[in-house]
Amino acid sequence: MTTRSSAMPLALLFAAMVVYASLYPFEGWRWPGGSLLGFFSAPLSRYWSWFDVLANLVGYIPLGFLLALGLSRSGWGRWAWIMAAAGPAVLSLAMESLQNFLPMRVPSNLDLLLNALGASLGAGGAWCMDRLGVLHRWTQFRRDWFRPHAHGGLVLVALWPFSLLYPASVPFGLGQVWERLEALLVEVLSGTPFLRWVPMRVDSAEALGPLAQALCVALGLLAPLLTGYADVRTAPRRLVFLVMVLSAGLAAAGLSSALTYGPEHAWAWVDAPTLLGLGLAAVAGLAALALPPRGCHVGLILALAVSLSLLNRVPSSAYLDQSLEVWEQGRFIRFHGLSQWLGWLWPFAALVFGVRAAIRSPAVRGPGH
Repeated sequence: MTTRSSAMPLALLFAAMVVYASLYPFEGWRWPGGSLLGFFSAPLSRYWSWFDVLANLVGYIPLGFLLALGLSRSGWGRWAWIMAAAGPAVLSLAMESLQNFLPMRVPSNLDLLLNALGASLGAGGAWCMDRLGVLHRWTQFRRDWFRPHAHGGLVLVALWPFSLLYPASVPFGLGQVWERLEALLVEVLSGTPFLRWVPMRVDSAEALGPLAQALCVALGLLAPLLTGYADVRTAPRRLVFLVMVLSAGLAAAGLSSALTYGPEHAWAWVDAPTLLGLGLAAVAGLAALALPPRGCHVGLILALAVSLSLLNRVPSSAYLDQSLEVWEQGRFIRFHGLSQWLGWLWPFAALVFGVRAAIRSPAVRGPGH
């Protein structure tokens, strides 16, 4: 039986993330001059770290797990578990081979082995959960909690905590892209008559005031809340979802701060405007418990429009720019670009989703209908 699932689009997105992390920073392409599969039979490298081992092993576990779920619910039967283990291994082989063309990347048979093992562990975990009935119970739970069409919104909500890992000038303030986009446009169009078309700032931008910062924090939290509210069936379950989203957001922001500034500064970002924004988001989330799906989508559009307008009128913090060097060097080199793109694009993807959903949503009176 074929069942539509959010696991397959999540698996495809995760595969795209793997490709990005494997080939980043996509610079210096050249012909290697030797066998592309020479690394396959090379002796195991003596230079490795536990971070590399864990990153290569753990990084492929979600891919194997999600692929197994998506394929099994698409009618692949027993082949789903085999393909979920073999597919990521083939992807890893392709990525290691392509790294021959990049001077900053070194193909490794140890990485290939760890990637394949991680995918097999993920697929095996999904197989065990299926045999134990866990996946069936999850299907029942999903039917009880979410509307039948709940797919794109759940994918966005699942990606939201990961988009918070890249540091932002304002907590939960995703999508602050205009400053970098403006600099890129000036660089590309410099010396051409099209430069005058770029809407550059005339005066130097000023930082957000405390109330504006609190509003951005609240709107940044409301975006995933309303995205999920549109798919959650009842008001009591929406209340549980509210607690889960706020908890996930706090955990992700704390982890981001710990990775950027050090574990001792994990909660340094929690100041008075942030606390006010958290309170406003909680109150607004409680007030929206009875909103119909279309009302949630309209609220999502308004929240994103206002927050993006505010965030893209202010410059990024100079202290933050210095701290981001931690993400652009060393062990975070593979995750820097990926987490950055997630943080930039998530609100725009949610905005497009909200507009399409608001147009298509039927006139439903409330969450219990």
